[in-house]
Amino acid sequence: MFDLPYCVKCGVLIKENDKFCTVCGAAVPKFTREEFTVSGKNLVDRVGELLHEGNVTRVIVKNEVGKTLLEIPATVGVVGVVVAPWLAALGVVAALVANCHIVVERRE
Repeated sequence: MFDLPYCVKCGVLIKENDKFCTVCGAAVPKFTREEFTVSGKNLVDRVGELLHEGNVTRVIVKNEVGKTLLEIPATVGVVGVVVAPWLAALGVVAALVANCHIVVERRE
């Protein structure tokens, strides 16, 4: 299943193959997805590194069977205090799982 992105200008849900937003007409940027497998003890550090890279738009944490545990929306410049509550929640998730998958969505 493909998780649909949102328009960066107006926030409306964008379909997978749309090139322009159907509401405001803004161009839809291309997104790429990467998936990493990490141990629970390394989860918080790895997600923190990914969020500080700058071109990450969303981080999805899934358990070993693929169920989404946490979805962290990220926008350019959102770090520090805004991300702190997400990392706290991520610490709880990390304590509950041995291994998990991190899906990283980046804007090209």
